[in-house]
Amino acid sequence: MQRKSTKAKEKKQKRLEERAAMDAVFAKVEAANKLGDPLEAFPVFKKYDRNGLNISIECKRVSSLDPATVEWAYELTKANMQALYEQSEWGWKDREKKEEMTDDRAWYLIAREEGSTTVAFSHFRFDVECGDEVLYCYEVQLETRVRRKGLGKFLLQILQLIANSTQMKKVMLTVFKHNQGAYQFFREALQFDIDETSPSVSGCCSDDSSYEILSRRTKYGEVQHSHAGSHCGGCCH
Repeated sequence: MQRKSTKAKEKKQKRLEERAAMDAVFAKVEAANKLGDPLEAFPVFKKYDRNGLNISIECKRVSSLDPATVEWAYELTKANMQALYEQSEWGWKDREKKEEMTDDRAWYLIAREEGSTTVAFSHFRFDVECGDEVLYCYEVQLETRVRRKGLGKFLLQILQLIANSTQMKKVMLTVFKHNQGAYQFFREALQFDIDETSPSVSGCCSDDSSYEILSRRTKYGEVQHSHAGSHCGGCCH
């Protein structure tokens, strides 16, 4: 009986430790979401002045953006992405995309030229994926005339900076395999890896999924891969 009692105690202790670990994960995400401006401590990253561009960058909750900026972000996403969505199993759905982009948890990096003309943005969230605290990048969209000038890479570097400063484990994003330019950009220029939750690795979705989930670990994610290799449902983000 003593042996059984010891095993029960060990199981209970393990459950308590797992719960405490998850409480800590959610606390970090909650703390990140309570920030007024995640870029406040990094003023040098609020400017992008190179390759003929003079850009100011701000970081705001979607609730703090004016409706015209939100509508511009949606229309730019639709112009850039609708055809790619329609080539995937997801299809393009106006209402669903608008709801995603205006969700209360949405944060935005907004890039403006002198004279306040919006030219690029990133939609991201602090979230929990498979037991890890992460910064999930939903969109990085640029107007045609400011592409290939390093701005997109700069926005992703800002996300990595924010993820580190808020103690997230990694930056994650979803990319269509048939969007070859973006796929190469994330994999080669930004050194993102295929995440263990991606369909091609986890097997949780069909083998012929049209997308991959990519990630790049922060210094907090490098310390230990607490959930690496563990099964995680719901990979179809």
